[in-house]
Amino acid sequence: MAYYLVRANLREELADELAEKVGEKAFVDLRPFGHSITRGLEGARQQADGRVVWEEEDYCSPPLAMERAAVLDRYFTDIQVETVREDEGWAQIAELSRLWTNK
Repeated sequence: MAYYLVRANLREELADELAEKVGEKAFVDLRPFGHSITRGLEGARQQADGRVVWEEEDYCSPPLAMERAAVLDRYFTDIQVETVREDEGWAQIAELSRLWTNK
């Protein structure tokens, strides 16, 4: 099992749509990655430069291939991943502001 720290630019014109989908857990039933992407996006943080960052568990090669095809490429651009140990990514970004203020 692999974990990644994901950094991406949110498409501002779709930010409200994504917030609604995350809030209603619209991605949780996607197989096999629904729970992981939902957890990641619910906990997403925002860096000072505006990029969105979260940790996600993934088994694909290349990383996040299925997630990108189903969800991420619609809402984000310039997606970059960095390999981390489980919860290491969350620890790195814990002090950043949450992307979703109601979470």
